[in-house]
Amino acid sequence: MLSFIGLITGLVLLIVLTIRGMNLFIAAPLCALIVALTSGLPIFIGDTNFVANYMQGFSGFIASWFFMFLLGSLFGKFMEDTGSADAVAHWIVNKLGMQQAVVAVVLACAILTYGGVSVFVVAFSVYPMALSLFKDANLPRRFIPAALAFGSVTFTMTSAGSPEIQNWIPIKYLGTSPFAAWEVSLVVAVFMAAFGFWWLKRMITKAVANGEKFEHRDGDPEALNRSLPHPIKGLIPLIVVLILSFSLHEALQQLALIVALGGGVLSIMLINFSRFHNMEKAISLGTTGALVAIGNTASVVGFGTIAKSTAAFQTAVEVMTQLPGNELIGAAVAVSVIAGLTGSASGGQAIALPLLAPHYLDQGVDPEEMHRIISISSGALDSLPHNGYVVTTIRAICGETHQQAYWAVAALTVVIPLIGLCIAVGLFSIF
Repeated sequence: MLSFIGLITGLVLLIVLTIRGMNLFIAAPLCALIVALTSGLPIFIGDTNFVANYMQGFSGFIASWFFMFLLGSLFGKFMEDTGSADAVAHWIVNKLGMQQAVVAVVLACAILTYGGVSVFVVAFSVYPMALSLFKDANLPRRFIPAALAFGSVTFTMTSAGSPEIQNWIPIKYLGTSPFAAWEVSLVVAVFMAAFGFWWLKRMITKAVANGEKFEHRDGDPEALNRSLPHPIKGLIPLIVVLILSFSLHEALQQLALIVALGGGVLSIMLINFSRFHNMEKAISLGTTGALVAIGNTASVVGFGTIAKSTAAFQTAVEVMTQLPGNELIGAAVAVSVIAGLTGSASGGQAIALPLLAPHYLDQGVDPEEMHRIISISSGALDSLPHNGYVVTTIRAICGETHQQAYWAVAALTVVIPLIGLCIAVGLFSIF
């Protein structure tokens, strides 16, 4: 009982401290320590002590994602420094109109995500263009994280055919394909996209009506009196990343992102080398930004590692995976709760599926229906304030605070996926 209380207390405290803006290098290990102490985990002694477990999760995430964060951050800074992001943004505004700036940001994220670029990297890549678009349209910048997240982790990340790992992990356990239950997936994706666009536009329109506008900050790119590159030269690096990632992700999997982003960085240097304003500064800011982003995310991953090692977490998993009633509802609840506890969609799937898959398949549940429900449900409660992607996008990339930016993110990445999940369960139950 004490272990369970400690687990919930640690999670709630982490969420509160994150929203209040506390440094995650302090907040995450502090909350993890509370979880460890209440669960009887040794702090320093033994092979599975608190320090070793926390650092295993922390360092493991950095080892897996360092080059993606580094190259993604450099790609974004190079797009910004060469004026490529501004060129693409101005071209979009001229073609679609200033009122479509939000649509342009969401679609850019959606195309890259469905093309196989990791959601973390998409935020780095599209942010410079999003900042320019919001500036030109004079829209409140606190909604940029919501636009980036909506286009990346909702109707694209968990839909049929998506190359993101949240759509591929179930294949190993269920023997399905990435296009499992594509008919229902299409209906849910269309709903999430349409309703999400409407809700995001409504929130921004209301904020503008209340007098909010774009606010310039000291860290923003300087408005230089210089000609911008041709929009095509700004689009080519994005296309290079998309094509390389999509064509190589099956053969190289995660390594494909390194190749794709490396190709994107090189293409900017080759095509727009003469357009660099200060390459040395861009490299410096890019590497520093990558270290801050991956450090913040790794801190939260370390908390999840400690949480997973407690008896309370194991008990919660067992209870969640044996819920009575409709099997699809039971699977959806189990994956959603576990993803929320760990702050990770892929983590929730990886923990729940080894238990869920054989349990429900033995009961005759359609594996394709199970695949789609697990994929969609993993992308809902995972987006609580302590989620690594949420922390990275709001703080490290966009420079916002949770208090200002998170509630719009939550509306689009928690509420809408939950409604989409209910629609999917209902459609599977009817047909």
